[in-house]
Amino acid sequence: MPALSSSPISPALGQLQDLPASDRAVLTAECPGLAGCLACVPDPRDPRGVRHALTSLLLAATAAVLAGARSFTAVGEWVADAPPQVLALLGTRRDPLAGRFTPPDEAAIRRVLETVDADALDAAAGSWPAGRLLAAGTPAPRTRRAVAADGKTVRGTRHASADGQGVHLLAAAGQQAGVVLAQAKADGKTSEITRFAPLLAPLEPAGQVVTADALHTQHEHARFLVSQKKAHCILIVKNSQPGLHAQLARLPWPQVPVAWDAREQGHGRAEWRTLKLTAAAAGIAFPHAAQAIRITRRRRPLNSGKATRWSTGTSYAITSLGAGQATPAQLAAWLRGHWAIEALHHIRDVTYGEDASQVHAGNGPQVMATLRNLSTGMMKLAGHRNIAAATRRYSRDATRVLAVPGLIPP
Repeated sequence: MPALSSSPISPALGQLQDLPASDRAVLTAECPGLAGCLACVPDPRDPRGVRHALTSLLLAATAAVLAGARSFTAVGEWVADAPPQVLALLGTRRDPLAGRFTPPDEAAIRRVLETVDADALDAAAGSWPAGRLLAAGTPAPRTRRAVAADGKTVRGTRHASADGQGVHLLAAAGQQAGVVLAQAKADGKTSEITRFAPLLAPLEPAGQVVTADALHTQHEHARFLVSQKKAHCILIVKNSQPGLHAQLARLPWPQVPVAWDAREQGHGRAEWRTLKLTAAAAGIAFPHAAQAIRITRRRRPLNSGKATRWSTGTSYAITSLGAGQATPAQLAAWLRGHWAIEALHHIRDVTYGEDASQVHAGNGPQVMATLRNLSTGMMKLAGHRNIAAATRRYSRDATRVLAVPGLIPP
């Protein structure tokens, strides 16, 4: 039965949560392949005259993006050049009279990707990595899964929109795996704030930690996560919320001992991060604020000499996690892990050239962003650390994409 387009997780995959850990481990290799997930996407075409199955077209587009395709034209070129064994495994139509596979042309691919239900595709694309993570079981003891929510504007679509705002997408990514689990479009009528709860609700985040930037440090979001979904939250607080920010800044931080610190070197600089925690119940007017957090970052270029002063930045956050529910090191890891979704945005911009993309018609921008999220997630789950290098590797031999887990049936 097709999944509802509003649900990022297939109902069938949600049943895995009720299975014992041993059964989930057995099912790890039996999760629905990507083709099974994409079969839930409704076909927007008139069934008369359809020559290529929608699932086959979407699989081919995914394979092309895995190989570095940045546009509909590039997708069409990759599919046209794919060898017969690749076309066969992607489900491409075979002409019985000519005895050969007839790949779809670029115009057919473009029409489908511009008109397909982008929300349903997001649901299908998110259900595949979500199913893999559910089947893998729970994290190590005394740890929690963490989900980071953040938005991104596809800047290349600004010139094509009437208001000049461009297509804006809100995504939720698993911090530990670094894969996008859900995505939704947010526009002028439906802002990112109003899309927050609908995006996260189908993920069933009970027991997990949800991190979000200052835009989502909203009373209703905290109540939704903690009271309704039985999850925990870590929310950043900035000057955009002057009242709450002032309450945090006025706490007696000089008397609070440092709970965690780390010193690192990399990217041409030295960095020293410290974290302080204090109970927030008495001094913070925010629902479910159990603790207030202050993070101090000191940075200095490595080649500047010891006489160079450290630059210092301070930021604040609030969390529903009490002192006995998470260690300072865990809180620091989740705060830093939130920026994993920013790393995914960087991959889309740099490796796939998203902000310079000229795809702007119909649902094309959201669909291409979904395929980029999916491709990146598939490579991460396959063990690739450098997505750009993996993309170059796949681009040199079209048959290599067939080794990506889930792309084709086992």
